[in-house]
Amino acid sequence: MAGAQVRLEGSSLLVETVTDQQGGFGFDSVAPAAYRIEVKAPGLTGSAEVSVTAGTDYDIPIQLTTEVVKESVTVQATEPAAIAADSPGETVLTRATVINAPNKYDRVDSLLPLVPGVVRGPDGLINMKGARSSQGGALLNSANVTDPATGAPAMTLPIDVVESVKVIPNPYDPELGRLSGAVSSIETTTSNFGDFHFTIQNLFVRPRKRDGDFVGIESATPRMTLTGPIVKRKIAFTQSLEYRFIRIPVSSLPQLKQDMKLEGFNSFTQIDANLAERQSLTATFALYPQRYNYLGLNTFTPQPSTPDLHQRGCRVSVQHRYVTGSESMLVSQFSYKTFDADITANSSDPYQLFIETTSGGTFNRQSRDTYRTEWQETYQFGTRNLLGPHQIRAGIDYAYSDFNGRVDLLPVTIFGVSNLPIEETTFGPASRFQINQNEIAWWVADKWTPFRRLTLDLGVRADRDSITNTTTAAPRAGFTLPLTRDAKTLLKGGAGVFYDKVPLNIASFPFLPDRTVETFFSPPPLPTSIAYQNTITRPLENPRSIGWNLELDREVTSALFLRTGFQERNTSRDFELTPQADQGILALSNSGRSFYREVQFAGTYKIYGETLNASYVRSRAFGSLNDFNQFFGNNAAPVIQSDQLGLLPFDAPNRFLFSGNFNAPFKLLLSPTLDLHTGFPYSMVDQYRDFIGARDSQRFPRFNSFDLQVTRPVKLPFPHKDIRARAGFSVFNLFNHFNPRDIQSDVDSDRYGALFNGVGRTFRGKFILEF
Repeated sequence: MAGAQVRLEGSSLLVETVTDQQGGFGFDSVAPAAYRIEVKAPGLTGSAEVSVTAGTDYDIPIQLTTEVVKESVTVQATEPAAIAADSPGETVLTRATVINAPNKYDRVDSLLPLVPGVVRGPDGLINMKGARSSQGGALLNSANVTDPATGAPAMTLPIDVVESVKVIPNPYDPELGRLSGAVSSIETTTSNFGDFHFTIQNLFVRPRKRDGDFVGIESATPRMTLTGPIVKRKIAFTQSLEYRFIRIPVSSLPQLKQDMKLEGFNSFTQIDANLAERQSLTATFALYPQRYNYLGLNTFTPQPSTPDLHQRGCRVSVQHRYVTGSESMLVSQFSYKTFDADITANSSDPYQLFIETTSGGTFNRQSRDTYRTEWQETYQFGTRNLLGPHQIRAGIDYAYSDFNGRVDLLPVTIFGVSNLPIEETTFGPASRFQINQNEIAWWVADKWTPFRRLTLDLGVRADRDSITNTTTAAPRAGFTLPLTRDAKTLLKGGAGVFYDKVPLNIASFPFLPDRTVETFFSPPPLPTSIAYQNTITRPLENPRSIGWNLELDREVTSALFLRTGFQERNTSRDFELTPQADQGILALSNSGRSFYREVQFAGTYKIYGETLNASYVRSRAFGSLNDFNQFFGNNAAPVIQSDQLGLLPFDAPNRFLFSGNFNAPFKLLLSPTLDLHTGFPYSMVDQYRDFIGARDSQRFPRFNSFDLQVTRPVKLPFPHKDIRARAGFSVFNLFNHFNPRDIQSDVDSDRYGALFNGVGRTFRGKFILEF
């Protein structure tokens, strides 16, 4: 079982780790003594005893059975490793990182950039390993949590219930599909079967300071979590509630008109039950409505011209586990998810684009109602022997998605340097549509050890999509080969074929309002007008990606671990959107492509129970630049130019990342993070919004931010043995480096090349109360 918590405990040693995708784990350089190994997964537990002698390796199988709760108190003197990587190259952010890493808005997705090769792009979305947010996968307890309409991740939950966050850059496991990029996977904590545990934090609001005065509230983010038994040793629950009110300023706008506002509520409920000796169940229910006021606010788009985005969502999931034998288990999972979105304007005035600013209300008005129902069955067979042991898994996955939408696009006028209209785009009548989709997949995986030092992970996945009306087959293979007898030097790699999903807004394209673009010239000739009809030029196909990687891991000492790796991914049949004036169509096809290449050097060093992580990534993300969601998503751009191949907007060819946890004097826990990378690319344009030269050929300045969180236990004025508290603070961009988010890229502007909207040094307080 992947992601299980493993603890090795002896008379003078207590260490923990997490199982990899194949259920493997390891502890190295363990002193001779008697030890107990305990393994925990949701609703399951297992243990083994071992006596270690010098110079001997041990291979210990542990059978997981339905959990029997043992009440105990463990005092742990050291923090577990902040980041651990398992054999397929996945990177796991453990609970120590989730709780202690600097996290400005206490969001789970804000932790993902702690993984090498994962960045938050200029549009605010997470891009994993060179893929757009809509090209990757997002899982919560193994269930899909993407938006059926856009394909991007679409669920928020309180960070207190998160046990681990994992990024899988090369998802060779055939269980993972409907993607062409990497996968993020979140696992929640198991409810407490023994006693009740309660935490509450962020009780104090932060005032908003503008023009030297305090004006209203900048943020209020209280959250609380309660876990405990309903029936001792049988049924337990976790309930977490969070309210979020946050204002995010744009420093280059007027003081009282510079805030984007987020308001939301998250509720997460989990029930864990031991149904019988061999059966367990986990059920979750989540609500996550939220509202963004002034979405996409920036230097050149003031509040009245931005849209408001109101999202509503809920998710129900039930997972049942049935242990059928000593090595076999059946896992059944059902999930139902809704995600609705409304995009409204802040002004009814005509939408006008000027060189230096924007006026009027946004042209894009949408209403989307979506839901997805999914059912999964996975069976783990017992070990079979044929030219070596085989561990075979097989599964089936069926999903039904439905998308109801309404889109209304209003006229857009471009004003030139003369402050007169030079181009106007008008649209057809508002459209209504309904799209549904059936997806079914079958897969089988085999972990085969033909030789003592070679392990092969083989698999194949077949997908059927009702929108493309095609069946695809995706073979995948990975290997692990120890190069030394002590297994401290490992060569790992793999290759695979991946087929992406078709977001439902792609299928709705022919039903969206058509457009007419009229260009004005002065002096004459007469204005020109071109009518574009939304057209899918040939039947849609599922985008296809071929990826491979190779990496070398070396445990230099018990404290120092080094990794170097290379990976490459080529995506073809990607969705391409481009206007064709000669034919009078706005064409959508599978002619797009993208390419990603990465070389990574990483290391982990443990000293006195503390962990340091450092990595350098050299990468290149290249591909078709006209992303569909860029023009028809939540914050749509009104002007569509011809598609080109170029550096993707989130390309950061050089990136250095450092993080760690330190126990300092006075009981201080220090958690620093340094992120240093090449600035993102951008394009030069003229007054018509036409591109000058190659797209994305210019770059922002280098990004540099050092963040730090400091906490320590504090004594309460009402001391009680069961009540504990921690207090501290976080500081972001400690050295106040100028990291601009906006640039004037219009060559016709007097401010061409000027940089705006840098985020300076920012402080956040922290107070946690638990009992």
